[in-house]
Amino acid sequence: MSLQFTLDFLSDLAKHNKKEWMDDNKKRYNEAKGYVLELVAEVIDKASTFDKSLAGLDPKKTLFRINRDIRFSKNKDPYKTNFGAAIVDGGRKSGNPGYYLHIKPWENFIGGGLYQPEAGTLQKVRQEIDYNGKKIRKIIQDKNFRKIYPTPYDGDKLKTAPKGYPKDHPDLDLLQLKHYVFMSEISDKDVISKKMVEVTVQAYKTLFPFNQFLSEAIS
Repeated sequence: MSLQFTLDFLSDLAKHNKKEWMDDNKKRYNEAKGYVLELVAEVIDKASTFDKSLAGLDPKKTLFRINRDIRFSKNKDPYKTNFGAAIVDGGRKSGNPGYYLHIKPWENFIGGGLYQPEAGTLQKVRQEIDYNGKKIRKIIQDKNFRKIYPTPYDGDKLKTAPKGYPKDHPDLDLLQLKHYVFMSEISDKDVISKKMVEVTVQAYKTLFPFNQFLSEAIS
């Protein structure tokens, strides 16, 4: 597994983001993608020891397409310049909490949770936080958790309390979130190191109780 090869390919793709270049470098793309799939396969194998829902998950079904949807975008580059994998029970479109892997030169990260949940799912999570605020606080304020995931992703968060909740709610900061996601940046050096699988699996193991909380909320 040579993730340095993958990073080099993505760097070149960022410089030559054209269909003609990709056609000429299809072999390199397939090799770079293959190394990511090897990584995902090893991570699934080890992570399924604590998260049984991942057992038997096909690595190929976790990977996002590298082609970009440019129909409504001003950026007409045809390809993403990263490899992304959603390691989730039921597949990346299932709506279940899971784990994420993002490989891109100088912008690598690992993490997971629920990204862009549907309105009904979001309502259930907020309701669970309202009922069991102490439980989720205990999870995300654990020193080992905070070491890897200091703060949640707060993109698009509400500016006030969601409908039906008071503005002085003790867990208002969590109720305002539209995504229940934590991410941890990792360096290129981490990605190409022999400990990449270990680092990723440990990060997912730390996130597991949070995903359990989310799963219970939406079940």
